[in-house]
Amino acid sequence: MLYIVPTPIGNLADITRRAVDILAEADFILAEDTRTSGILLKHLEISKPMMAYHQHNEHKILSRVIERLRSGETGALVSDAGTPGISDPAFLIIRECLRENIEVICLPGPTAFVPALVCSGLPCERFVFEGFLPHKKGRQTRLTALAEENRTMVFYESPHRLLKTLSQLADVMGEERQASVSREISKVYEETIRGSLAEILSHFSNNLIKGEFVIVVAGGTS
Repeated sequence: MLYIVPTPIGNLADITRRAVDILAEADFILAEDTRTSGILLKHLEISKPMMAYHQHNEHKILSRVIERLRSGETGALVSDAGTPGISDPAFLIIRECLRENIEVICLPGPTAFVPALVCSGLPCERFVFEGFLPHKKGRQTRLTALAEENRTMVFYESPHRLLKTLSQLADVMGEERQASVSREISKVYEETIRGSLAEILSHFSNNLIKGEFVIVVAGGTS
């Protein structure tokens, strides 16, 4: 059996009791970064064998992991933070487990875009999650296509690309399009800035850009 185990995106108290129990009971843990996950496991007083599992080695070790699961072992997959599969590796191993009739269970738990969306003040009954935009190839094409999107849009962005992305969103969707940007969710310096794309761009052009960001943009009106 393979468990997909969400881990805290900031405050370590956000982990669920069930997640702790699964990590303690698993035969081995697949971790995006064993150093990062090692800190969490030490905090939880859990000692388990860990294997690195990330986008650069997932194809290479997949067959070995599947063999262990087929032999009757129970594995737990964690990412550095949040729910594996949401802008982090998970799809490949889940697909292979299902092909091999290995049971997969995903625990509910932390993910950054949900609190950012809910706190944005924008409609969230219908939305589209875009994750990270393409860095180069296909980026402008994707932005142009999203200009016609009527649902609220959610993006992840890194600190060094935030201003570029906000500027491009304003160019394609209009400076007055309403949006919000959340950073450091559940951490000490958590904040959400709301307003037009132009106002938010101005704010971050004049303030320190630090942390991981979730951008929420209102859909267009037809």
